[in-house]
Amino acid sequence: GQISLKSPQDIQVYVLNTNFTLRWNYTGDDTNVTFSAEYQLLEDFETNETEWKEVPGCQNVTHMECDFSSAITEYYDKHHVRIRAERREEVSPWSSIFEMIPYFIAQIGPPGIELQSVNGVIKIKVSPPEANQVQKMWIDDLSFTYNLVIWENASNAEFRSQSIFPTDVIDDLAPETTYCLKVQAVLPLDSQEGLFSPIHCVKTTRKVNDLLCATNVSVLALNMKFYLHWNNQYKQHVSYNVQYLIGYLKKLHDDYSVKWLNVPGCENITDTQCNLSSIITTTSGFYYLRVQAMSEYNKSCFSNEVKVDPLVTNEIGPPGVKVDISDVLLHIQISPPGGSESEVMRDHYDLSYRILYWKKSPNIEEEIKMKEIKQTIGTVSDLTPSTLYCVKVQAFSEAYNKSSRFSKEECIKTPGDKMLPLIILATFVTALIAVLLLAMPLLFAMYQAYSKIKYVFFPSCQLPLNIEGFEEQLFSSPYLPATEEPIENCSIIETIITEEVNQIGFKDYKHSKQSSGDSGNYSNDDDTSGNKVSEETLEKEIV
Repeated sequence: GQISLKSPQDIQVYVLNTNFTLRWNYTGDDTNVTFSAEYQLLEDFETNETEWKEVPGCQNVTHMECDFSSAITEYYDKHHVRIRAERREEVSPWSSIFEMIPYFIAQIGPPGIELQSVNGVIKIKVSPPEANQVQKMWIDDLSFTYNLVIWENASNAEFRSQSIFPTDVIDDLAPETTYCLKVQAVLPLDSQEGLFSPIHCVKTTRKVNDLLCATNVSVLALNMKFYLHWNNQYKQHVSYNVQYLIGYLKKLHDDYSVKWLNVPGCENITDTQCNLSSIITTTSGFYYLRVQAMSEYNKSCFSNEVKVDPLVTNEIGPPGVKVDISDVLLHIQISPPGGSESEVMRDHYDLSYRILYWKKSPNIEEEIKMKEIKQTIGTVSDLTPSTLYCVKVQAFSEAYNKSSRFSKEECIKTPGDKMLPLIILATFVTALIAVLLLAMPLLFAMYQAYSKIKYVFFPSCQLPLNIEGFEEQLFSSPYLPATEEPIENCSIIETIITEEVNQIGFKDYKHSKQSSGDSGNYSNDDDTSGNKVSEETLEKEIV
């Protein structure tokens, strides 16, 4: 009743393209022991009740590996695999289950390559890893890219890596030199690298220098205006055709040599430049260009190819700048490179602007200040009045690591300081008010002193003429002592129109005079004769 056979351990499945290999280890006595495997396809992940099936090619095997490629046809579904040991009628328990989804554990196989050495270059053609197979793990061959590693077949050789198309040309090689190379397929979207192809070696030939061929072919582009330029080293008559190829055609495994097209306006020309704006109208994709030179003897020669990726090849031109000024701000209005119609420059490059501004003085070198903005309108504050400010702007794109030349220098002078007249006026008014406040008490004191002096030395009250005469008699009286100072006598005389009123007033007057004589306010008690004369005089005036 005892079980003597052990279960296999360390179950692994290796997948290369669509080739499946099952491997395991066995630590028990393997005398006359065979192994058999089963698999289970789980199309519905929610249930595990799928029936187990025998793995074709993995039944009663004596080695610890077997090929079961024919059993797996669903590469995106989950599979379970298990194995056990057998000896005649005796069997071991099943091993632990190995779970897999074939696509996620598959290894990309090596691609196929063909080489041809001609005119100093190596032409290479690459086949996808599963070329000519009906069952494919990698359905879309166009999703592959290819890495090439090449080196001279010599000791201490330097390895060079580059990305190539399925059909490509390897140049910049030494003539009559043996080169070895290998190619690897890559799935960029899955970040998955395949196995390298077997190493192939080939010897280069000497390149024939044909003077008819156009040389130094290059593309110059500014603000999405593209021009192709080249040099002519042929001394006789020559004409040119400029041809282009849409870039994605090189990604195909088909022969694209017959798909080159002539650039409109650049057919059978004698100039050494061509306007490409008619064909490069979008920013997506890329283009290849070449120049075909033709002599008068119907001989032709193609130049090297030039790749054009519009947004990478293009250079950003300087922006337009206008400046204006207000009381406290310098306003900078920026026009994107290429003008207002160039939507490509605005939308695809995500432009920013670097503004340099400074005070311009003929004698003093002022510090240049900088600010960066995303908008096409900028402002500068903290301006100095009556000063010349200069501005220049540079456009740049961080995404493409590109920057333009600076725009032309634009200068404008700030207005004079409007606060100075206001400060002067406010100072004047304040000083005037202070002077008035200080002068008013002084004027008032002077007025009071003047009033006192006038009252003392120039009294405003003057005696009537009759009293003045009386005073003269009084002062000349022999009875008045010489040492006694004269006393001023004043009387109020009222004229009564009616007789009755005159009599009453006269009586009252005499009574008041008598009283005032007693008090001494208006008369002199010692001068009785003066009183009598005064009474007589008053009676005459009243009558």
